[in-house]
Formats: sequence, C-alpha cells, structure tokens
Amino acid sequence: EVFDKDTFTKDDKMGDAEVDLSPFMEAVEMHTSGTLDDTVYKFVLPTPENCLAKESCIKCVQGKVVQYLILRLRNVECGEIEMQLSWVPL
Repeated sequence: EVFDKDTFTKDDKMGDAEVDLSPFMEAVEMHTSGTLDDTVYKFVLPTPENCLAKESCIKCVQGKVVQYLILRLRNVECGEIEMQLSWVPL
C-alpha cells in the first residue's frame, strides 16, 4: 500500500501494488561471488497478473542482485511507483 505523507492531517492512501518475488529469488539462487557486474539474470515482463508498468531487469550490480521496478498502482485512478530490490549477501 502506498500513502502520501501529510503533516497536519491523516495520510491518504494513494493505491496499492503487489510484487512477485519468485523471479528475484531465482536470480539470487543463480548468483555467485564471481559474477561480473551488469550480468543479467532474467527479464520480467508485464502481465495482467503482475503490477509491472514495463519490463524489469534483474542483474548483478556491485556484487549484489538488483531489480529495478516500475509498478502501476491499483485501486486508484492512475499512478506508478519506482522501487529497487537489492539482495545484499551477509
């Protein structure tokens, strides 16, 4: 769920979206410590079942598995949110 931030009034709901983490976790399982930067693990395409506004790429960035997403908000007239998922090995 996405909310705005109001100072003097209650925050307003701006919509919601879901993220399917299974493609990201599959990429995490493929990742090794010797993977070169910018290695692409997979592309995730928008479908009626996910909230992706456009194709999303999962790749290696500075030794981490990273996915950049633009999600189309639901239950609202219009709106999108940009986010980044990163898997940081401990």
